[in-house]
Amino acid sequence: MTDVQTSSPEPSDVSENEPLVEGSDTPTLADLDREGDIAADYIEELLDIADIDGDIDIDTRNGRAYISVNAENDSNLAVLSQADTVAALQELTRLAVQNKTGGYSRLILDIAGSREARQAELARLVDRAIERLTEGAAEAELPPMSSYERKLVHDLVSERGYVSTSHGEGRDRHTVISAA
Repeated sequence: MTDVQTSSPEPSDVSENEPLVEGSDTPTLADLDREGDIAADYIEELLDIADIDGDIDIDTRNGRAYISVNAENDSNLAVLSQADTVAALQELTRLAVQNKTGGYSRLILDIAGSREARQAELARLVDRAIERLTEGAAEAELPPMSSYERKLVHDLVSERGYVSTSHGEGRDRHTVISAA
């Protein structure tokens, strides 16, 4: 059985139907809530078909809908929590949302804490790259990753006082870290 919970920020000065960033194409809170609802319905149907238990939480932050699927430790949800599987399900969910709304979705899907685990893995990659820099390397390249993961890396690198840029195109786009 799947349980769906929603939460979204309640800023008093932001109307639900106004863009979160004035003068931009950023979706409204109502748009993000609709994306979250469509995505949750899609994921819920998928879990039901696969007979997998999970609780779905919908959140909106930073101009994105976030969908989290969690379950008790003894759940069979772990079969979907591998990074490649989550990425594929996220793309399918984005396509389902796009099909219903007619607009591009930037939603983020997390299954059984997979995003937190990936963020910890990215932090370790950044730390190893910075070690190479402190040992004398002029720059350190990281492997190709999604735009969302590159954004996380850029934030981590900046927090540690270094500079990062993205290089390459498409699936080969990767981050290069150098001293400030």
